[in-house]
Amino acid sequence: MMTRSIVFFDIDGTLLNEQKRIDPSTKQAITQLQQSGIYTAIATGRCPASFKWVCEELNIQSFVSMNGQYVVFEGQVIHDNPIPAAEVDRLTTMADERNHPLVYLQADAMQKSMKQTTFAEALKQFQIDRLPVRQASDSNKPVYQILLFCNEQDGMEYAAHFPDYQQYRWGTYAVDFLHANTTKAVGLQKMIEHAGFSREHCYAFGDGTNDIEMLKFVGTGVAMGNASDDIQIHANYVTSSNNEDGIRNGLQAIGLI
Repeated sequence: MMTRSIVFFDIDGTLLNEQKRIDPSTKQAITQLQQSGIYTAIATGRCPASFKWVCEELNIQSFVSMNGQYVVFEGQVIHDNPIPAAEVDRLTTMADERNHPLVYLQADAMQKSMKQTTFAEALKQFQIDRLPVRQASDSNKPVYQILLFCNEQDGMEYAAHFPDYQQYRWGTYAVDFLHANTTKAVGLQKMIEHAGFSREHCYAFGDGTNDIEMLKFVGTGVAMGNASDDIQIHANYVTSSNNEDGIRNGLQAIGLI
């Protein structure tokens, strides 16, 4: 009996083009995968509330979100790893003292901190003015990842104060702040163990620093053409960019469609 394969897709810079849309060629290629019996899933740094539309448009029901902190397989939560409330409060206090904005990522929502006077350009893409402010009464709501807006030098100061946490920098003034012991690769492992897939028949597409562990973990890792060289070296194959039919071309190159 043929072993079933699974393909994980990052979202930003991978499934989405530079206009933050899904190219017709991408949608068609994923539909072909699904019709041929190959399972498709998302693996992203985003929180579920921000990519629900992607899942709906591509008919995908399973995902690894917030860089492996929260994993759902066909509607069932199979792994969650929230940041302890005391650590959320400690980071908030430190960020407030330095006038650094925060965005708190939950399973079903995003909230912002009070400090929103700096890094306006970095915050713009999140439409942060529309996000509710996290209140003291929200401390019982699990936070799985925090977007921290600061420069690289300040990021090093946070790293010294929070040695058990890691930062994935994805912009000059923006980082994902999360547990040091959990990555997208950990989330992938949780899902394939739960669903009975093999690592050998596991594929992944990505373009960012937070995709490196995932690309190294799977049987076949595909880096997008828009990924930097230090990311591409960890992939088995480099496809064209997210603006040049990279998903379709990559799936064809590795023989899945």
